[in-house]
Amino acid sequence: MVKVKKKRKTRNPFIKESYLTSTNFIIFGAGILTIIIGYFVMGSGDTYSFRSLTLAPIILLIGYLVLIPVAILYKKKHPAEKSPEK
Repeated sequence: MVKVKKKRKTRNPFIKESYLTSTNFIIFGAGILTIIIGYFVMGSGDTYSFRSLTLAPIILLIGYLVLIPVAILYKKKHPAEKSPEK
C-alpha cells in the first residue's frame, strides 16, 4: 500500500484570521440604519425646509463618515495581546 501525503495548507503569517467580529457588524448595521433614516428625513421634508437642507445631511454625514469607517477600523484590544516591553 502506498501512503498518500496530505497537503497542508500553509497560512501566510502576515494574514491573520478573520478581522471583522460581531461588534464590527453591529456598528456597520447602525451605520446603514443611520443612512436609511437620513434619506427618509430628507424625503419627508419640503424642498427648502430645515429637515431637508440641514438635518438630513448631518445625519447622512454621521452615517457615511463616522459609523461606517469606525465599523471597518474598530478592533477590540485583548488583554493577551500586549506589546512586548523593551
